[in-house]
Amino acid sequence: MVIRFFPIIFFWSLLSAEVSDGVTLFTINDPEYRTYLIDNDQEIINTWQHSTSSASMPYLLPDSTLLFPGRVQDPEYMDVSSAGGRLIKYNWDGEIIWDYIFADSMYIQHHDIEPLPNGNVLLLAYERKSMQEGIDAGKTNLEGEIWSEMIIEVEPNDVNSGNIVWEWHFWDHLIQDVDPSKENYGIVSENPQKLDINATEVSGFHPVHGHYNGDWLHCNSVHYNQELDQIIISSRKLCELLVIDHSTSTEEASLDFGGDYGQGGDFLYRWGNPKNYDRGTILDKKLYHQHSVNWIPSGYPSEGNIILYNNGTPASGGPGNSSVIEISPPLDENNNYIINELQPFGPIDPAWSYSGSDDFTFYSGLQSGAFRLYNGNTFITICDGGVIFEVDSEGAIQWSFTASENVARSYKYENNYLIINIGDVNNDQIINILDVVLIVNIILSGDYQSNADINSDDAVDVLDIVQIINIILS
Repeated sequence: MVIRFFPIIFFWSLLSAEVSDGVTLFTINDPEYRTYLIDNDQEIINTWQHSTSSASMPYLLPDSTLLFPGRVQDPEYMDVSSAGGRLIKYNWDGEIIWDYIFADSMYIQHHDIEPLPNGNVLLLAYERKSMQEGIDAGKTNLEGEIWSEMIIEVEPNDVNSGNIVWEWHFWDHLIQDVDPSKENYGIVSENPQKLDINATEVSGFHPVHGHYNGDWLHCNSVHYNQELDQIIISSRKLCELLVIDHSTSTEEASLDFGGDYGQGGDFLYRWGNPKNYDRGTILDKKLYHQHSVNWIPSGYPSEGNIILYNNGTPASGGPGNSSVIEISPPLDENNNYIINELQPFGPIDPAWSYSGSDDFTFYSGLQSGAFRLYNGNTFITICDGGVIFEVDSEGAIQWSFTASENVARSYKYENNYLIINIGDVNNDQIINILDVVLIVNIILSGDYQSNADINSDDAVDVLDIVQIINIILS
């Protein structure tokens, strides 16, 4: 395993022995486009060099590969905030083993992706709708085209291709109450499972940038719950999180029936801004341009709850300081979300929140993230300034550091997360004489293979043979 030190990158402050054991993954876009994996002692365990900037955070997979949402060289049309369009998968040694483009003149992946347990990948993408399509769907105050959102599930194929095996579109689940002649006309308050097309406005022409922007919902994170087979989405412009059923077929995902929960692709749950479905006012708004909406994993403290980074931007009515919010969604014994007639989805108040202390407040109007750790601590990224820190349940900071540039989001993995058996050179889950033979071949060829470097000295030689034989004998 290669360990490198880059002292100019970080300014560290190790604050307490209560920090969780693990390794932290993050990407710095400027100036080197590099992803780092580091431990709690500032040692850089591995780095991956990119030829492009990231759309959001990368993901480390248990087999030690890295999944990276990168920006296509020249977005053909939708050159938008956190545009991506390119999914790159690297092995541990930084070699590209999958390079998939999802971008053309009609759609582009942006912001977040989500690796699934089956090896597929969920991705967020804009999809263009014409001005006429928007008008036909009941959109008011429209001066140009509208960029809706979709979620695509891609099955990796060969090095440069993938199969789209499932998809879901916001455009299939609209309602409006302004034009009775249109098919999607209805009473918004009686249909919280649908999206009011007029709940938020299209960005439109930008006088400073000098071009038209069709951004309408600006989704910024997607996350999967394997136990529920559900997907949660964060929409910055709606100031709301939304949950959909992943058990549907693609056809059922376009309907309002089917799937394990019987609602097709309609929303199963939503929270943060009940004004969007006419079951609240501006005073009931809880979220302000939030990011990083995710479920707390099973086995972790407060498992099944939802945690997020609430940016608190003044442009969305927020207070100008950020916070982390955890909510407990209202589920019955069959995992159906409870909502009372003409009432918004609960809960009214968070189960836990953190907004700093008397001598420490934090804010970022960009990206940022929050994740629960196995020991009950919460791992937080402030994008502006690249500040990453860990707090306990009482809000005491246990560990922190500041990167040299902005960091969209970072993630901390447990020490036993990676399934890398140093010495298992043929990856058959057994260390035996066959691995010794392969190490001999690697030495004779002059190549380098990380899991053959038993003593981590950046070379594969006779010392590694001695070590692996000792492993086998023991």
